[in-house]
Amino acid sequence: MTSPSDRPGPVRIVLVDDHEMVIEGLKAMLTAFASRVTVVGQAVGAEKAMDVIADLDPDIVLCDVRMQGSSGLDLCQRLRERDPGRRVVMLSVYDDEQYLFQALRVGAAGYLLKSISSEELVRQLEFVHTGATAIDPVMAARAVDTAARLQRDEFWPGARQGLTQRESEILALVVNGLSNRAIAAKLVIGDETVKTHLSSLYRKLGVSDRTGAVATALREGIYQ
Repeated sequence: MTSPSDRPGPVRIVLVDDHEMVIEGLKAMLTAFASRVTVVGQAVGAEKAMDVIADLDPDIVLCDVRMQGSSGLDLCQRLRERDPGRRVVMLSVYDDEQYLFQALRVGAAGYLLKSISSEELVRQLEFVHTGATAIDPVMAARAVDTAARLQRDEFWPGARQGLTQRESEILALVVNGLSNRAIAAKLVIGDETVKTHLSSLYRKLGVSDRTGAVATALREGIYQ
């Protein structure tokens, strides 16, 4: 991989998301900044991304965290194993700090939210291009607070297993026998949001369904 200082001109990026509409939206958003950032390639899904990135060798890979099949976190880890200098920035709708921690653990050079403005996104990509790490400022502040609480042993149930506070809350309701619809109504969130959190906590607990999640929660002492 060529180092950032070896390439004159705009920052070269590859976009990776499992929704082509999102990719096209990002490309349109960045068009006005062509002198600073240029999209040299794109991939729908993490599996296709490996070959695209290897062929184009971009300065930065801008990647969604959660995708169908292999996740952005998995992709980042694989890219970093192949090339430790590869710069990957996560762009996500998820503002749970646990995703930020996971991204940093696999070597991501940044974690930004999809609510970011186009001007700020370009600024952060240029920042990463200099070798720095870019983190959404609100998430950074929350992550510092979370780290301090963990240091003081102020854990929420499931924190040691990597669960976010919301995932922990949903797991408690699953243990208590609530259905997805009942959980959504109680927490005032959508059914799809519940399913997304369940999929994430299943993966973190190493189970495939509600029964396994309940068994693990009880066995590990997450809930008595």
